[in-house]
Amino acid sequence: MTAGEPQECPPGAEAWPARLDRGLRSPWRVGMPAMLVLTAAVAWGVLTQASAAPGYLGAVQLTVLDSVVAVLALALVPGLWSRHPVAVVLGLTVLAAISPVATPAATAGTLHVARWFPLRTAVLIASAGVVAHAVQAFWRAAALPLGWWLLCVVAVHAALLGWGAFWQARAQVLRELRERARRAEFDRGRALAEARTAERSQIAAEMHDALGHRLSLLAATAGAVEFRPDAPPEQLAAAAGRIRTGAADALEDLRQLVRLLRDGSDRLAPPPALADVRGLVDAARSVGTAVVLELPEDPEPPPAVAAAAFRVVQEGLTNARRHAPGAAARVTVATGAGEVRITVADDGPTRPANAEPGTGLVGLRERVELLGGTLVAARTADGFTLDVRIPWR
Repeated sequence: MTAGEPQECPPGAEAWPARLDRGLRSPWRVGMPAMLVLTAAVAWGVLTQASAAPGYLGAVQLTVLDSVVAVLALALVPGLWSRHPVAVVLGLTVLAAISPVATPAATAGTLHVARWFPLRTAVLIASAGVVAHAVQAFWRAAALPLGWWLLCVVAVHAALLGWGAFWQARAQVLRELRERARRAEFDRGRALAEARTAERSQIAAEMHDALGHRLSLLAATAGAVEFRPDAPPEQLAAAAGRIRTGAADALEDLRQLVRLLRDGSDRLAPPPALADVRGLVDAARSVGTAVVLELPEDPEPPPAVAAAAFRVVQEGLTNARRHAPGAAARVTVATGAGEVRITVADDGPTRPANAEPGTGLVGLRERVELLGGTLVAARTADGFTLDVRIPWR
């Protein structure tokens, strides 16, 4: 910022010229109280100087000069809120060198510059004011000896500089506090939105992983009953029992999701373990899917890794049942070398080349990548393969 540019106004306001152009700050509205005070001070100064001992001019000449200077000073005061307030203050300073009646207006202008402009500009204006009042004391009679007069002038202008600097510092602190408050409010809103998005994603993943799997089993069982109405009664009864059990399990999953919405994630059921994969395979076999399972007897991996492996198998069997009904599937889970590898392959018909991945694979990929793993879902010559590696640390 250069010496001639005004400082930034407090938050919510603009620079003086812009505010003047937009009609937000009129010189007469802002400066009317100051004009009244300065008018009274100038009038008192004219009367005082008229009765004081004359200097180099006679009493009549001094009175005329002071009156002209008073009119000019009062005419320049509204210019403090114009586009060039520094030039206006310099004009008031020149008038103060001519007559003491311009001192109140020049002093107010110095304070104005000290409040709104950089310190270098304010120091230059204050120095000009000190010089002007020194010139005034040389050719006009001063109330104090010259030395004391100059000391008082320097002290007054130093106080004006300090007062203006204090106002600027206070305004800067208020601006920073308001900006911090706005930033904190924005960050809080963004964090709240991110938390809501994470909660919705978690609920969507739970609904897809749990309810989707249960409902796909129900659909497969109901489809078998629909296409084989002539099956033996014991098979139909067993299918009806599986539908009833699956519906009860789906209802329990739904209750868990409702508890999640009401009370948070602490009310969720314990995460599935790697050994629970056998239950998934048994459920798939019960609806007619031929599944070969290879599950190690190694120690159980960490809960997060075991839950992710369970969801991988669940999604793989669900997709096989949905996109390749009647196809055989093979589930392989292997642990070792600091990782868990899960492979779910089916020998069903190849998916179309332009098929887009569903939300299940998208959510599964996010879950695996959060654990530092990789997921590869690809078509093969014999069907479709889902290959996942999750590091085990």
